[in-house]
Amino acid sequence: MKIFLFRRLFPVLVLGLIAIQFVRPARDATPAPSWNDLTARHPVPEDVRRTLEQACYDCHSNTTHYPWYASVQPVAWWIDHHVQSGKRHLNFSQFGAYPAKNAARKLGAVVEEVRHGDMPLPSYTWLHPEARLTAEQKQQLTAWAGALHDQIAPK
Repeated sequence: MKIFLFRRLFPVLVLGLIAIQFVRPARDATPAPSWNDLTARHPVPEDVRRTLEQACYDCHSNTTHYPWYASVQPVAWWIDHHVQSGKRHLNFSQFGAYPAKNAARKLGAVVEEVRHGDMPLPSYTWLHPEARLTAEQKQQLTAWAGALHDQIAPK
């Protein structure tokens, strides 16, 4: 009975996996930062900019770099979900379009998320070890984000 089910189900599963390879999410990978990008609107020290690009921009900007495995379903759907969710919470490519109150709130969240080690996500750093933040990078990033928060927060 088990062999019979396996012989019937295995080809269906294989065909299903092949079929879903043709259902791909749209990619949102703009090659260059927009004029609303955080780095175009506010001064960002070079070391902080590098940290943002290495650890944040893949999920929190429109300049996502997709790895090869982002072309394989269902992994591509999972990655797309993370990217879309990340940009819904904070999109550095659209940062200049945020009202000052929202921008300040989002910078405050950056400070808290990085300080508590909640960002970048462990599932991201597992596959992207270059995104793991050192204590020095965390300090630089949170100090810069905190200072920018204080500068743009409505008085």
